[in-house]
Amino acid sequence: MDTPLPSGTTKRRITLDLGRPRLTWGARPTVTIDGVGHPAQWGTGTWAVAEDGSTTIGVSCFNRLWRFGTASSTVGDADGFTYRSGALPMGAGRLTARRTAD
Repeated sequence: MDTPLPSGTTKRRITLDLGRPRLTWGARPTVTIDGVGHPAQWGTGTWAVAEDGSTTIGVSCFNRLWRFGTASSTVGDADGFTYRSGALPMGAGRLTARRTAD
């Protein structure tokens, strides 16, 4: 498995837009890149990924009691993703790929 190079030397970055659910009850997002969890904030951010597009990215929300809204996808040729959790703090979320026109 190829791991991304340290920050600043990785040539490929993707944009991840994390939409805050209406009922958060103190929930915070966590982004996983190839199974490694990274704390995140609501809003738009960029993440370093492997250049070959084989990276699996996932997002879930958690609060002090439970984890919910889990969604995952393979990066492929996407330039970014939009994450939306369910309307209630339970069930799965949606991770939608965005591609720029060439």
